[in-house]
Amino acid sequence: MGRRPLTGPFAWHGSEIAADPRWRYALSAEEIAEIDAALQAVRNLDWREVAAEAFPLPRLGARLAAIAEELEEGCGMAKLAGLPVERYAPEDLRRIWFGIGSHLGRPVFQNRHGELMREIRDEGPGTGERYGQVAAGGGAFLSSYARTLTSGPLRFHTDRTDVVGLLCVHQARSGGLSRLSSSVAIHNEMLRRRPDLLDVLFQDYPRSRFGEEAATPDVVYALPVFGLRGGKLTSHFSLTYIEAAEMSGRVPPLTAAQREALEMLLALADELAFDMTLAPGDMQFLNNHVIYHARTAFTDGAEERERRLLYRLWLSMPNSRPLPDGHEVLWGATAAGALRGGIGQVEMIQD
Repeated sequence: MGRRPLTGPFAWHGSEIAADPRWRYALSAEEIAEIDAALQAVRNLDWREVAAEAFPLPRLGARLAAIAEELEEGCGMAKLAGLPVERYAPEDLRRIWFGIGSHLGRPVFQNRHGELMREIRDEGPGTGERYGQVAAGGGAFLSSYARTLTSGPLRFHTDRTDVVGLLCVHQARSGGLSRLSSSVAIHNEMLRRRPDLLDVLFQDYPRSRFGEEAATPDVVYALPVFGLRGGKLTSHFSLTYIEAAEMSGRVPPLTAAQREALEMLLALADELAFDMTLAPGDMQFLNNHVIYHARTAFTDGAEERERRLLYRLWLSMPNSRPLPDGHEVLWGATAAGALRGGIGQVEMIQD
């Protein structure tokens, strides 16, 4: 049987979805008061201990349940605006964000050091030495993890979790736009234009665990860019992991067709994308199975409020889709609603 276009609200073009109100939410005064009350109940807890049951949100919880449904069955993204981040000390803000995230899903580890919440900011010189780099072509090849913590642009990619959540604390003086593209729409457009290259993306590509689970590019595995199960797509993609696998010398070079397929995928991601601005207090949630995200370069200002800072959560979702056989190599479990994703632990630290 030949491939068919995938239909549904997740197959959007940027020009259409940018004006669609379905993914936009705003906190009400009552919901903010509810958050403040819940915060008082967990002030004696470390933020990592703030489970949903310890952080009661009867009104907002219903809204978050609707967001979880939109993420899995709708357009795959949501922005919840209006948290007065300037009101809270950093540790209280972490308690709030972890509590909200725990109402949506189960936070999972984001690196081999056991971090459940990551500050996304420009960490300045030495990022590669701290988070992974290897010599390449007379320069340095940074791991995907290291690139995230610079001020440079990020290419379209997915994270290794059902849903990634970002809370904007401060925005940069300029730049740092969030760019989003539907991997389902990319699938459909490639089917229309170059079905031969779409077939290639359903075949295995070598990947490296460099920067997240391994200190060098040598630990490699194979996984397709696209997979289907039960009529639902999943796409896991980061060109950096594929490039790192090639650098390892442990896998054959990509074929011409494999390279052309990746080039077309990135070109379509750019063509079909739209830009989302995150203001302080905005919470962005993305379903990685159906959304690629990227970031434009940014420039920080001298004052703290002009230095870009986001708090990131990776969430395993109870209403997640089943994944194809063979995807255990990345996800650990493939059943619908299974606890999965995140980074396996090699060493644990306490921050």
